[in-house]
Amino acid sequence: MAALTRRGPLSALQQYGIVTANYWAFTLTDGALRMLVVFHFHELGYSTLEIAFLFLFYEFFGIITNLYGGWLGARFGLRLTMWSGTLMQVAALLMLIPVADAWPKWWSVAYVMVAQAISGIAKDLNKMSAKSAIKTVVPETPDDHSQGERKLFKWVAILTGSKNALKGVGFFLGGVLLTTIGFNAAVGAMAAGLFGAFLFTLGLPAEIGRMKQKPGFSALFSKSRGINVLSLARFFLFGARDVWFVVALPVFLQTALGWRFWEVGGFMGLWVIGYGIVQGSAPALRRAWGQSGPPGVSAVEFWSALLTAIPALIAIALWREVAQPGVAVVVGLAIFGVVFAMNSSIHSYMILAYTEAEDVSLNVGFYYMANAAGRLLGTVLSGALFMVGGLQACLWSSALLVAAAWLMSTRLPAPPRQSVA
Repeated sequence: MAALTRRGPLSALQQYGIVTANYWAFTLTDGALRMLVVFHFHELGYSTLEIAFLFLFYEFFGIITNLYGGWLGARFGLRLTMWSGTLMQVAALLMLIPVADAWPKWWSVAYVMVAQAISGIAKDLNKMSAKSAIKTVVPETPDDHSQGERKLFKWVAILTGSKNALKGVGFFLGGVLLTTIGFNAAVGAMAAGLFGAFLFTLGLPAEIGRMKQKPGFSALFSKSRGINVLSLARFFLFGARDVWFVVALPVFLQTALGWRFWEVGGFMGLWVIGYGIVQGSAPALRRAWGQSGPPGVSAVEFWSALLTAIPALIAIALWREVAQPGVAVVVGLAIFGVVFAMNSSIHSYMILAYTEAEDVSLNVGFYYMANAAGRLLGTVLSGALFMVGGLQACLWSSALLVAAAWLMSTRLPAPPRQSVA
């Protein structure tokens, strides 16, 4: 790393590459760990609600982390928050190595919840750092705001799309590792690999994302209308995904359809990979549809409205038995993934369009706090509703939550630069 420093400061593209690579490595472990925990504890006889509680701290501490992590990034720089997130994930994985089948259930749940809390803090520190850093490294184009916004949309789409594709690989990896080397060896191997990825971030400049004027705590909640409304829409959007995705879907595929662990992990992995590919291709897809400019409020409204119908149609197909359950779920959720990916990609761009580079980590942290709160709601509902009404209940709940996200999107103002352009 000293040799790297002697060659001069890193270019914006090099910084973007390092941030993205670290985010990729982290995402692999995050996706694999989720599958490992769900399958390992379901195999031990835990109910879907008990499994959902294993992720409760993961999501709850993500809410707090995004809020205060953005403030820390603004005061001390995004490099510090990225380092902290990566090393905390290594620690969480190492904590899980001694977990044993013979442990009492109450102790296993409590211990894994603590490890998942650390992992939740780590994930959201890392995500907030990576997505905030894009705003600081994308070159400004003061003479052509539209060109700058198109470039920002492209870079955000590449980062988020590739991340989600690799999370899908992580789901598959988790299923394979559980089948081949077991839970304990798998988490140890992932901890070693992630620490190796951390070493490549040591050359990042300390000033990335650091505000010249140190923000006070009041800055955490002083947001524009656009950021507040978009954050609330994000809360409902990700609650709508996780209400069926986190616990209900993998358990349904294994118990109702008889799929094996690696098959469930493979399907969910392919779903997220496809979702990531669509997300990363969102700018190109919009150009192919004749939309050359950056997305605005109308795009958020359209894709939210379209998404609302899909989980409802899947639930109706299961209820009326118009197709085999496996076909209805696989095909329906594939369509859901495409439309959800467009929603998520446009959302990720819009939060950066509503903010300035100077206070990006504060605003992105606030936004992903809402994201984490939505995941927490979806996670708890996923386990509870599946016990009461099966996958259909989860899908109806998803439709209602997406409808709420669409309703929020109708109240969005135009982003500042799009108003000027």
